Amino acid sequence: MNKELLIFGAYGALGRGATEVLIKKNFDKIYLFGSRIAEENVITAPNVENILVQNLSVETNVITAFSKIKPGKDKLLFLFSTVGGYTGGKYLWEIDEQEWDRMFNMNLKTNFFIAKHFAKLVKESVGGSLCVTSAYTGSHAEAKKASYGISKSALNHLVKTLALEGKEIKLSVNAIAPFIIDTPDNRQRMTSGDYSKWIKPAEIGELVLSLFENYNFVSGEVVELRERFEG
Repeated sequence: MNKELLIFGAYGALGRGATEVLIKKNFDKIYLFGSRIAEENVITAPNVENILVQNLSVETNVITAFSKIKPGKDKLLFLFSTVGGYTGGKYLWEIDEQEWDRMFNMNLKTNFFIAKHFAKLVKESVGGSLCVTSAYTGSHAEAKKASYGISKSALNHLVKTLALEGKEIKLSVNAIAPFIIDTPDNRQRMTSGDYSKWIKPAEIGELVLSLFENYNFVSGEVVELRERFEG
């Protein structure tokens, strides 16, 4: 049985950290999708193909990306999406339409299109598993994060709905929901944070792998990652 892995957002801070873990695992073919793939930073391996993508909130761009992948009755397909965005710092009554739409496009609409077209591939294959990146805030409301948190909450609902529907095509669907990921941008924004408690991108890569390894019975879960501890 051939196992193929797709990673969307492979060159962001989370994506790259998780990708560096996942490319060392037992996948026959790995497709790395990114909107910014710099030649000097490209990840290369014999079984890796890099695919440049355009705005994924436009469905035709997602269709173009998936046209590179062929289904098969000898294939298990796995997909990890790190696609999303963050904004905060405003009361709900201060949020304008542009910001609201941007969060829903980045966090929900993109992942809806990715999930939709991945499910079509899985339907024509042996089975598969999808994992998207939600957020702790999606289940636990925080002040001044309305557009971000609500868009992630809607993403959680998408996960649970598709997990129910996916049983018919042997597709499992889950989400990881970090509170804070240890990335350079987050360290710059929160200089007084306790970095030792923040979830590392590589740790997320290992967690996603475990969801994939148990794809045939773990589905519909939003795995909350509040903080890590040593020891």
